[in-house]
Amino acid sequence: MARPIQYDTEEVIEKAMQAFWEKGYHATSMADLVEITGLKPGSIYAAFHSKENFFIAAVDHYGKKGSEAVRRMLTEAPTHLQGIRNFIQGIAVDVADPGSKRSCFLVNTVLELASQNEVAGRRAALHLDAIENHVRSALEMSAKKGELSSEKDPVSLAAFIMCNIWGLRVLGGTKPSPERVGMVVSCLLSTLD
Repeated sequence: MARPIQYDTEEVIEKAMQAFWEKGYHATSMADLVEITGLKPGSIYAAFHSKENFFIAAVDHYGKKGSEAVRRMLTEAPTHLQGIRNFIQGIAVDVADPGSKRSCFLVNTVLELASQNEVAGRRAALHLDAIENHVRSALEMSAKKGELSSEKDPVSLAAFIMCNIWGLRVLGGTKPSPERVGMVVSCLLSTLD
């Protein structure tokens, strides 16, 4: 008879996500995962069956948390456009912070694995699409309320905003000056006017 699971699965996935986020998929070893989670290799394999499945669980964990945080930010702001501005400005602050060590885990996953691991690439894209859908919905609500010019297409604008956010996340890896980030963000925010 198998022993019952005696750990918090979400906590274990969170710890694994931190390791994968810090080092990337390929550079994170099973020994790293054992050390960070405190589980034995057999427990990891019993729960997730492979390092790849453990990684996918970490991507899903991050993606769901991130998508929900963005949804809340967009819907809890005084206006949907202000929510989008807050989202963009929050990313800008993180990207310009010289102490910030990591980009977005989903963007990192696409950059590291999309061409090598179709499952991981698709899964990260699924979560990035969910975030883009939140932005699109906020833009559509803004258009209905007359806050967004009727000349702007919410679908195209949401895709444009997200592509720029991904670019900002990659730019963050170069340790850009706050001025450079500010120039990019200023141009991006002007698309909402």
